[in-house]
Amino acid sequence: MFLQAFRLLPLKSLSRGATLSLALLVCQTAWAAAAIIPRTPDIAATSYILIDAKTGHIIVEENADEPLPPASLTKIMTAYIAIEEIMGGNLAMNDLVHISEKAWRMEGSKMFVGVDTQVSVEDLLRGIIIQSGNDASVAIAEHIAGSEDAFADMMNQYAEVLGMSSSFFMNASGLDTELYYNTMSARDLAILAQQTIERHGDYYPMYAEREFTYNDIRQTNRNSLLFRDRNVDGLKTGWTDAAGFCLVASAERDDMRLISVVMGTESEDARAIETQKLMTYGFRYFETHKLYEANQVLTNVPVYSGAENTVNLGIQDEVFVTVPRGRLEDMTATVDVDEVIRAPLNGGQIMGVVNVVLDDDIIYQGDVIAMQQVEQGGFLKRFVDWLTLFFRGLFSG
Repeated sequence: MFLQAFRLLPLKSLSRGATLSLALLVCQTAWAAAAIIPRTPDIAATSYILIDAKTGHIIVEENADEPLPPASLTKIMTAYIAIEEIMGGNLAMNDLVHISEKAWRMEGSKMFVGVDTQVSVEDLLRGIIIQSGNDASVAIAEHIAGSEDAFADMMNQYAEVLGMSSSFFMNASGLDTELYYNTMSARDLAILAQQTIERHGDYYPMYAEREFTYNDIRQTNRNSLLFRDRNVDGLKTGWTDAAGFCLVASAERDDMRLISVVMGTESEDARAIETQKLMTYGFRYFETHKLYEANQVLTNVPVYSGAENTVNLGIQDEVFVTVPRGRLEDMTATVDVDEVIRAPLNGGQIMGVVNVVLDDDIIYQGDVIAMQQVEQGGFLKRFVDWLTLFFRGLFSG
């Protein structure tokens, strides 16, 4: 199959030949525009990852796929499922949940719910997210699935749907036992955090609340970065002997949101310090850029045998990319489509691919679609175009 490439270089230099050229991004010499980016910081953690929440671009990672005990980071999934149930209409914030003896007897961090009492879903969510309550986690799990074991099955099903391939859940709290513990990877936790922020925008502000009082017991959020950095607005801490000190954090600055995960650090201070190293590096040396608007036209190409002579090609959805600061104008893009395009064409029909490249790395690749319908032309138009293709040596039958 013959392809024609539309290289996104200066608009003024539009030319047509074996290769059609079109500019969308101005290319400059890389060394002139590029900022110097140092090597990634040394992070004292067993596993870590830093991603751009908008694009999913991985800025830094180390042992990110290693399954590790996540401790209370488990509760991000517990809260995620509860909110999904609310959004699906199976649960309401003002529903009352019965507190079983099992939930009441939970060890470790607690919300301090009373046995055989009724607690609202809203209070339990805050108990899970802010106070890291093991009792609240078991209570909500039992209410949703009938038992904690059944809820753990739901957690594993959600993990599979979300593409969290290194995760396995056996309880809703993340509390380790001598016989078992949950496992999650840093990459899986980043995926879960990204989905939480993207899907649960109306509920996500809970992760930024600094304290919650229940049963006359006031507890502060265990995420110390909420008190240190005004850009941080989530998500969750965790600690057990097996897991060490862990933290999933998110921060937003200058229209860029980052998600970091550190697992297996040595102390509360260490997990905050290592997270701040990652965040500082990401914000200082990278930026999120809107590359294309939704329904943006990229180029216009000839159509043969059609009622119209050309068709606009473009992008259906808006596109964001993550690039090193100072390198935005060094990106180039090409649109690859068939050399001969014949009508009829449907609006939205996939016509080719756009590739955006920086230093030989593909920053973005996506489908290019026909922006409007082009009906087949009449007999005379088809015959003239047939002759045109024949004499240009492009006729393929």
